[in-house]
Amino acid sequence: MKIAFVGKGGSGKTTLSALFIRHLAAAGRPVIAVDADINQHLGPALGLTDDQAAELPALGAQLPAIKEYLRGSNPRIGSAAEMIKTTPPGRGSRLLRIVEENPVYAGCARPVALDEGSVRLLVTGAFTEEDLGVACYHSKVGAVELLLNHLLDGPDEYLVTDMTAGSDSFASGLFTRFDLTFLVAEPTRKGVSVYRQYKEYARDFDVHLRVVGNKVQGPDDLDFLRREVGEDLVATFGHSEWVRRLEQGAEPPLSSLETENRAVLELLRTEADGAFPLRDPRRYTAQAVHFHLRNAESWGNAKAGVDLATQVDPSFVLGSAAAPHPGTEERLPDQASAAQDAADPAGATV
Repeated sequence: MKIAFVGKGGSGKTTLSALFIRHLAAAGRPVIAVDADINQHLGPALGLTDDQAAELPALGAQLPAIKEYLRGSNPRIGSAAEMIKTTPPGRGSRLLRIVEENPVYAGCARPVALDEGSVRLLVTGAFTEEDLGVACYHSKVGAVELLLNHLLDGPDEYLVTDMTAGSDSFASGLFTRFDLTFLVAEPTRKGVSVYRQYKEYARDFDVHLRVVGNKVQGPDDLDFLRREVGEDLVATFGHSEWVRRLEQGAEPPLSSLETENRAVLELLRTEADGAFPLRDPRRYTAQAVHFHLRNAESWGNAKAGVDLATQVDPSFVLGSAAAPHPGTEERLPDQASAAQDAADPAGATV
């Protein structure tokens, strides 16, 4: 299952996504956690120190090598430099699985040991001083979109992404890459306004959206959310001394989380599991192709110098005919070739 957490800044989506990740790991489920927020806080929310979080390898820094690996022997892609963030897989492409070892995970993912279980953590990387005035943050999350376009996952295994705040999630096709999206909303007018905007934007793309109320302090807050959100409201997370201790730098065991809040996490897992049978591989693949063709026409063809529409393999459907890995490598392509691709404007484009 591919799960996203979204919401306005300060709603608590990073905290709730981290708690959900911990809950899944404690249940023995394989989990890949992805921090795709402009504010990179998922690592510390999972117990890393600031120094440990700062040492995590950024997906964007490895993007040329990631492209080279995923390209595999796909005859429709002449080189990694011709791949953009939306490039869909085809016959010959290398696909990723949740439970496996591969060069992408070896180069970009880091294991995080929790008090109950462990997870793999991927981060897009922080917005740096070098990016100011010359790049947008969405260029960094392009690596996540590319990975999800090439990911084969099944029931009882999870990829959980902490997305960037608010409607910024719609600056790319990434919002369509999930089986279920949890929108974290506070019981305020601003909190539900993000919900309405997200629901409106997602309407034409069959995005499965559920709302998790956060910072709910009483019946009036609950009534407000029920009135404003309706049947999309799946659960509410109340005050938590456990979360307060975590945010103060303590490491409380997950087993000491309040019973009612632990029940909310289990309810979210049930919702996620229920979304898997609704998955439509053809629709998922068609949406990837849709955004790829839009990006190709808008800017990709000019950057790559080729017609990127020819990368689409019309007979390939992700998940219905799993392409085997055409080969195995023990690491990502060498840094010399990666640096050469990075210097190429087309290769640097996501």
